[in-house]
Amino acid sequence: MISRIDLRGETLPEGSALRDLLPRAEFDVEAALEKVRPICEDVRHHGAAAVIDYGEKFDGVRVPGLRVPAEAIARALDELDPAVRAALEESIRRARLVHREQRRTTHTTQVVPGGTVTEKWIPVERVGLYVPGGRSVYPSSVVMNVVPAQEAGVEGVAIASPPQKEFGGLPHPTILAACALLGVDEVYAAGGAQAIAMFAYGTEGPEGCAPVNLVTGPGNIYVAAAKRLLKGRIGIDAEAGPTEIAILADSTADPVHVAADLISQAEHDPMAASVLVTDSDELAAATEAELKTQVAASKHVDDRIVPALAGRQSAIVLVRDLADGLKVVDAYGAEHLEIQTADAAAVADRVRNAGAIFVGPWAPVSLGDYCAGSNHVLPTGGCACHSSGLSVQSFLRGVHIVDYTRDALADVAHHVVTLAEAEDLPAHGAAIKARFGWKVP
Repeated sequence: MISRIDLRGETLPEGSALRDLLPRAEFDVEAALEKVRPICEDVRHHGAAAVIDYGEKFDGVRVPGLRVPAEAIARALDELDPAVRAALEESIRRARLVHREQRRTTHTTQVVPGGTVTEKWIPVERVGLYVPGGRSVYPSSVVMNVVPAQEAGVEGVAIASPPQKEFGGLPHPTILAACALLGVDEVYAAGGAQAIAMFAYGTEGPEGCAPVNLVTGPGNIYVAAAKRLLKGRIGIDAEAGPTEIAILADSTADPVHVAADLISQAEHDPMAASVLVTDSDELAAATEAELKTQVAASKHVDDRIVPALAGRQSAIVLVRDLADGLKVVDAYGAEHLEIQTADAAAVADRVRNAGAIFVGPWAPVSLGDYCAGSNHVLPTGGCACHSSGLSVQSFLRGVHIVDYTRDALADVAHHVVTLAEAEDLPAHGAAIKARFGWKVP
């Protein structure tokens, strides 16, 4: 059901050589670019009509309009299962606690008397948040995208989620209910690359979508490709690939927990990655046995879990010791990394590359998906080596405000002129000389 990779027999290579030994899903965004390019161009030139046409083609339903009526959003909340509402409200409460603490404040540094540089954090004006549909329903993604945007102070928040034939062309009602709980009333029944293009170019009419400055949220390979194509016209959070979990575990780990957590990630998608890194043969064997037992009792077995666990992106990786295990998980750079070892907090403290780290047996990834307070929109495909997950900072821009008096500029003017001339940019120096009546050659 899941393959093994044995790295115990030799000294581990460094860098890309080690990464090449590890399991990873194929995710060719470059190839998908040529498929989404005409879609995005069509939306650019034909607006809402093109988005509606592609919704009919890809989602199997033709909507009368893209903007979800306010009464549909309100009705979805009224009809929401009370238990689901309570869970979403608690998820929102915890996410706000964590993300509110991330807000940076304006700070002024006095460089010299009369000379200051102030760093001011300004929220982007308008964001488009993408919430996927398809195999599963993700109201939790509404929470994870909206809360940091709101805590950053973003004024304009728009959400797009694919139209669902089952619900008359509206996004799933649980997604709409989550929007209502968060006070978001600008929601569009649009999915895929066409939704990203809608955000980038805008659509016409009184119910049209104004262009946004930034797009965030996970999606399939076509959403990722559209983000890449339109990056520059819009800011993006990341090109999210298939979801992944890595578990670094030793002989103290409970194979029941380990297997359950591997399966929990595999049920997302047949391309989802589930990786166990361990120095324990016993744990590896016990986990394999548990996988067979637990998978048999699971839902989504044939269409998601088994293909994901059996795919090239999933494996049990055997290492000589935890030191090698840390090298492996740092090279892998997992979206979600669980540490199930003795003294797990100390081991977690040594990790350099991960989207989010879950410490010990009582902090599974499922907790982070919903109610830890952390954000679950995280870098995938090894991008945790250089990128962060979604946060309040994702929606802020740091702007430097430079304020110098005449005397403060005079004190450093000769250095500015010298450097300008060293770079053969004499007009730069002349801009300084002009202020003090210096002779300009």
